[in-house]
Amino acid sequence: MPDFAWILKMALRDFRKNLSRLLLFVSSIVVGIAALVAISSFGENLTQDIDNQAKELLGADLVLDNNKPIGDQTIDSIAIANAAEVNFASMVAFPQTGASRLTQVRALEGDYPFYGKLETIPADGDANFRSGGKKALVEKTLMAQFNAQVGDSIKVGAVTFQIAGELQKVPGQTGITATVAPAVYIPMAFLQETGLVQYGSRVEYRRYLMFTPGTNVDELIKPYEDQWELDRVDADTVEDQKRSTGRSFENLSNFLSLVAFIALLLGCVGVASAVNVFVKEKLASVAVLRCLGVSSRDVLLIYLAEIKVMGLVGAILGAALGTALQYVLPAVFADFLPVEVNVGVSWISVGFGIITGLFVSILFALLPLLKVRNVSPMATLRPDTADTMLMKDPLRWLVILGILLFIWGFSFYLLGSWNLALGFTGFVLVAFGALWGVGQLIMWAVRKFLPISLRYTWRQALANLYRPNNQTISLIATIGLGTAMIATLFFLQNQLLEEAKFADKEDQPNMLMFDIQSAQLDEVRSKVKSRDLPIMQEVAIVTMNLNEINGVDKKENEELPDEEDYSRWLYNREFRVTYRDTLISSETLTGGELIPLGARGDSVFVSLEKGFGEGNGLKIGDELEFNVQGRPIKTYIGSFRDVKFNQVSTNFLVLFPNGVLEQAPKFHVIITKTKNDREAADVQAEIVRAYPNISIINLGTIVATLEEILGKISFVIQFMAFFSIATGILVLISSLIISKYQRMRESILLRTLGASSSIVTQINTLEYFFLGSLASLSGILLSFLATFLLGEFVFNMSFYLAWKEGLIMYLAITGLTIVLGWLNGRKIINQPPMEILRGN
Repeated sequence: MPDFAWILKMALRDFRKNLSRLLLFVSSIVVGIAALVAISSFGENLTQDIDNQAKELLGADLVLDNNKPIGDQTIDSIAIANAAEVNFASMVAFPQTGASRLTQVRALEGDYPFYGKLETIPADGDANFRSGGKKALVEKTLMAQFNAQVGDSIKVGAVTFQIAGELQKVPGQTGITATVAPAVYIPMAFLQETGLVQYGSRVEYRRYLMFTPGTNVDELIKPYEDQWELDRVDADTVEDQKRSTGRSFENLSNFLSLVAFIALLLGCVGVASAVNVFVKEKLASVAVLRCLGVSSRDVLLIYLAEIKVMGLVGAILGAALGTALQYVLPAVFADFLPVEVNVGVSWISVGFGIITGLFVSILFALLPLLKVRNVSPMATLRPDTADTMLMKDPLRWLVILGILLFIWGFSFYLLGSWNLALGFTGFVLVAFGALWGVGQLIMWAVRKFLPISLRYTWRQALANLYRPNNQTISLIATIGLGTAMIATLFFLQNQLLEEAKFADKEDQPNMLMFDIQSAQLDEVRSKVKSRDLPIMQEVAIVTMNLNEINGVDKKENEELPDEEDYSRWLYNREFRVTYRDTLISSETLTGGELIPLGARGDSVFVSLEKGFGEGNGLKIGDELEFNVQGRPIKTYIGSFRDVKFNQVSTNFLVLFPNGVLEQAPKFHVIITKTKNDREAADVQAEIVRAYPNISIINLGTIVATLEEILGKISFVIQFMAFFSIATGILVLISSLIISKYQRMRESILLRTLGASSSIVTQINTLEYFFLGSLASLSGILLSFLATFLLGEFVFNMSFYLAWKEGLIMYLAITGLTIVLGWLNGRKIINQPPMEILRGN
């Protein structure tokens, strides 16, 4: 049995002597644990607030939703209050400036919301809006964009309303939603007068119901569900809202936790690196202890006791910092949250963080610490026998296996999926493996091909990259991965924005006009041509639903086994299709052929978008029966098309041949290109004044909105990625300080042999330059690869080398490394060798 009292006594003695070095080991895990505890606490508080505020999110006990008017429901008689809403996308105009924009118009009747409220400026804006008359509530983002004030006018269709209040908050709506589709509320009494609800307009009808407190709404609506399913009425209860909102933000929380976990893993690499240097310096002491009869097990336990104490200290500090940090997170995520988050100390998250911090400290420290077991007394005479190779130690391979299992288990705990956990573990392995390989390759290349003709300072600095106790691998792994995360985000954001700037491309349109009625088509076309603008596309669109798939209707589909049925979504969705016998530039035929009407008897052959068709289990030759305003049309799948939806064009999931839908009720779309933003605004104003029902999308506005949204998303992800960068910087600082003790002996030797302070300074500066360069370049190259792969396989966009942004990032990280290295080594350089030796 080991003498634990003696082991603790020895650990305490060594701990006091090496306190400053071991504190650096602590710093490596503090930030990772802080991020983990902050996100975990924030997620727990958010889940609780979603449960508590679910009624305010929905605004009612039950919401019925359909794309056609919802008739009187029997359930209405049970409700103690109800309200109605009709919402649709439409242009609105500000008469004071003549400016206009596509918005979400919401015609409201009743006292919705029954829970929560429409928050406005001034506070009585909602009451004023409901007091009667032609008054409107306008989203704050829309007010800010057009510099409108409460009391100004806004024109919706043919009706001019007075702005009664500026909307600050709507139940269930986030800041991102308001940016994409700002809302304008008008009274239902004036909806018909606006003239906007015409055939072809995409209109959504809602009914809000409130029941007696304590009513089990999910049980109450069960008798109605079958009929609502047939009528394509969507019903949402408070419990549905809890589940859907909870799932959405559980995914967000899991993603953020993974980012925090990556920061923790970087800190773990720092732990292993710091302990590795510490152990190498202790090998001689271990050999002496072995000569005195101390067993290898007891020596391991002495140093393990020190690691446990410092791991516990680091975990506690990280948990305290994370608890404080969570008070900042609601402000960071404000634009993404539909509820107000109340923060507080989550003791479960704190305990989880402390246990995790202590566990990973021991686990990752064991990998280098196990080397002390194989130190023999002979190492006092032959130091080269004191170290052992990884390949010769099965127990260290067992620790590596434990590390991999920990990464997989932790990611499985966060994601709840075996496949996703394996994917994340694979990503970590590939990323660290690539950076480790780069480090090893550079060290091998320097050792192999270092030119003797180089100046002495350059040779010495390069040789230091593979010197004993070098930090090349750990720095490239930690700083490189942190850099890769930030750079990939930055490059991808710029590339998405560049791809979205269609208005700057000569061959791309920049204005889309839709909801054009057949009677208006000739006049709108004339107005466009009178300004010498091209008609780049003119398309008719017909709205329809799907009745049957291979003879199976919606009701029969519900009765089929899960492995045989079709997606319910296919029967419930509304299809908007067009007709033509040719492909356009954004389409490529991938299977079958476009078959004109009459080519094979009376059969109608349609073409489906490949991903939509194959993703829903459909194949060429399948029979589809569509419902076009009550008239069934039997069709067959004749082909699949690959459609590039990222091009500005009228792209469709379903394409009919000519000769089938010409007489069906339809609306039209015209696509054109203006020379500049001023001309675009003039055209938009003229069309909207003449035809208020027509909606116009100006892609210049879309790009500006996209930039704003990407900016918000980018800020959130950069905020989280900062933890990885911060961890990397702490590991950099601790690595440089720990290696200072090794560098101190080298510098003393150089100074003793006559090297001047300037020579030592040059060597150190060059070494830090090489370290910073290698770490930053590795991360940037990895980010270029990641950006290319994401662009090629996820976003379907061309890759361009963002070398300017990469250069800025390279200079920043390399400069930081040089500055930190210089601050670390200035004491050695500026003092006489004998004074340092005495102080040591």
